[in-house]
Amino acid sequence: MKKITIIALAFVLIGPSVLAQNKGVFSGNLQSFTSFFDRDDKIGANESPQYFEQLSSAEAWLFMNYQVQGFNFSARYDIFNNSNLLNPTGNYSGHGIGFWQIRKEIGNLDITAGSFYDQFGSGLVFRAYEQRLLGLDYAMEGLRVKYKIGNDFFIKGFTGRQKSNQISNRGDRFGTFPEIIMGLNAEKNLKISKKINANFGAAIIKRTISEEEMTDIANIISSYENTADKFDPKWNAYGYTAYTNLGIGKNLVLNGEYVGKTKEAYQNINGKYELKPGKIISTGFNFSKRKLGRNKKSSLGINAEFRQIEDFQFKISPREILLSGLMSYQPSLTRQASYRLLARYNAPAQEWGERGFKGGLTFSFKRGRTLSLNYSNVKRLDGEKLFKEHYAQYSHKFSKIFKAKMGLQTIFYNQQVYEGKGKEYDNVQTITPFVDMTYKLNSRNSLRFEAQYMKTGQDLGSFANAILELNMSPHYSFAISDMVNTEPVRLGDEKNSNEILHYYSIFAKYNIKTTSFTAAYIKQVEGVNCTGGICRLEPAFSGFRCSVITNF
Repeated sequence: MKKITIIALAFVLIGPSVLAQNKGVFSGNLQSFTSFFDRDDKIGANESPQYFEQLSSAEAWLFMNYQVQGFNFSARYDIFNNSNLLNPTGNYSGHGIGFWQIRKEIGNLDITAGSFYDQFGSGLVFRAYEQRLLGLDYAMEGLRVKYKIGNDFFIKGFTGRQKSNQISNRGDRFGTFPEIIMGLNAEKNLKISKKINANFGAAIIKRTISEEEMTDIANIISSYENTADKFDPKWNAYGYTAYTNLGIGKNLVLNGEYVGKTKEAYQNINGKYELKPGKIISTGFNFSKRKLGRNKKSSLGINAEFRQIEDFQFKISPREILLSGLMSYQPSLTRQASYRLLARYNAPAQEWGERGFKGGLTFSFKRGRTLSLNYSNVKRLDGEKLFKEHYAQYSHKFSKIFKAKMGLQTIFYNQQVYEGKGKEYDNVQTITPFVDMTYKLNSRNSLRFEAQYMKTGQDLGSFANAILELNMSPHYSFAISDMVNTEPVRLGDEKNSNEILHYYSIFAKYNIKTTSFTAAYIKQVEGVNCTGGICRLEPAFSGFRCSVITNF
């Protein structure tokens, strides 16, 4: 209610005088998703109350933006009805203003009041962002000011509180956490020579814990039996970063970032508080070269990244767990896969400690042929293996109407660490060949087929997946797919241990101007779902899903 009052008051005070001079520009968008749950005990689609009680759920986001005379007014209305998006094994109902903002530019000064998304550097020390399809929203609510000094230098700062969430035991989806956050960031572009350009930045974040949280944390620490384990928790925690991007000529970019955090009460991997600092070291490079070879029709791209995390857990409160109250952004140090079986095993960043490397090479031959190679390797700081991937892909455009790609992926995945499973679950090792072919039937219609086969003797066993997709531009898309558990492995499920299960889906999409409608019947296997480098474990799903997405 307070947010609605503030937005309405802003329009009343500013609107009449401004509207008389300029009608402004109004725009927005709507995303709406509805699910109908069809219980399936065999695939484990029975772990939320929607399968037994509500039988359906809905989520929607209506975003509206109005620009006039240098002012920008934004608001987003969110609704959750019996939703398991925020908690995959629970249900939540609520609605309200999920985002609101008033913004004004005065010369080189940019002022924002209300909700905002932002990040310092790459986001390792601070990032306020949203991953809607995973139910994540880390919007800040407060005041942000940014000042540009010329075209190559800026300073920005903010103070505010982070939006709370339904996962936490404090607040709800439409409130804020009581902790106060303040931040300052400066960034400078510098031309060192004709061939060398540099970007330098530094930032600091301060979080002050609430009195209630401090009392609870202090009581937990004081209850420890061993005197050596007891300490006085800190009211304030500081995160800081220094980063640079160095461009050398037209082909090479080097980057590096150092992130640190002062000592604070920190939950170790066993859930016990320790007084510890934390740090992250990240570095990498990108090299690209076009017009190679005798005919100047080839190109080469190489990239690599190294990152080490040491006890870097930076949250609204040390008591928050999993994805609740995140202030920093630590994406998975792995290649983001788009194919269903290739994306089944991912490596979420381990804030307690990891050391990892990712590298890739892409070489494009003449006549539409491309070879891509990727390698990822992530370990704990003590050397324990967490994740490893080898990936190769070859693409070939045979003609104007037919193109294809094929490849191979191998994975090593520490299931006990990433999914918190018991010692009876072995590390997963997979080998997955895949193929993807597209044939243009005519100038508007095309047919696409993709298939993968994942061979493994761990987790749920081996799977085959195939999709046939028909695109009829500009209005229609249809797809049918089936993911088959061809060689099942099901620990603790003797009843269905040898049964071959199918996870099929039927999908249809209709586009009209800026609006799209989708409908699908889906059976989805349990696993880690990733969006934008952020991953979470989701239960199996069985049922019908539809959506409406539009821009105006």
